[in-house]
Amino acid sequence: MSLPRVPQFQVFAELVPWADRGQENNLFSSRDTLTGFRRPLPSAQAHNATREVHVSGAAEVSASPDRAQVAVRISSTKEAAAEAKKSVCRRLDYISQSLQQQGLQAENVTVTKDFRRVENAYHMEAEVCIIFTEFGKMQNICNFLVEKLDSSVVINQPQFYHTPGSIENLRRQACLVAVENARCKAQEVCNLVGQTLGKPLLIKEEETKEWEGQIDDHQSSGLHSSLTVQQKIKSATIHASSKVFINFEVKGKEKKKKHL
Repeated sequence: MSLPRVPQFQVFAELVPWADRGQENNLFSSRDTLTGFRRPLPSAQAHNATREVHVSGAAEVSASPDRAQVAVRISSTKEAAAEAKKSVCRRLDYISQSLQQQGLQAENVTVTKDFRRVENAYHMEAEVCIIFTEFGKMQNICNFLVEKLDSSVVINQPQFYHTPGSIENLRRQACLVAVENARCKAQEVCNLVGQTLGKPLLIKEEETKEWEGQIDDHQSSGLHSSLTVQQKIKSATIHASSKVFINFEVKGKEKKKKHL
């Protein structure tokens, strides 16, 4: 029975103590042809020398946005200042009550008001900024407000984003998964050559990358406001990758003691 096909990895292995440790650049990889061995150390020194396996590991993780902001604008222009204020405040109170009934916390709702004179009339405008953590609830509330309020109330499209903590967690996750991939690779190498994997001697993160998700070309050619909610979430998704290099100690197989 043939062995399963193993993916090609860049694996640097050093399983025999060498006399010249300064020439590590001549290490061979699993994709290269072995050109020769260097002279091993004398047996007394070889017993104390540290044998190592050098491996690299990579990982890519992603996270969808965990917040969405929706801005609701209310405006009214009247000849009397009191009428303009009354018109806006009445609808503003209705929106606030609706949000409370849906269980939104006050700290996630910000209201700003602007009152000014326009020629021979008075204009008042209010903006309600709402932060959502549940996108399904966000859609239900927006649909409800569109149905109940007139055209003088404008509900902007949601803007999706990540909190700083979620981005930092994504970076850590990419690094940890890359380290775990490298450890598994080193374990498989040791198993293949009949050795035991020891403790890590060096862990180095060599490369990190971050980028936002991109929608398809035919979708990105249109206006961003015409995208669906799912397309906007996909576009705001952040990807992170990490590449690490680790040196592990290699130990010989422990002999099992025979019990008399």
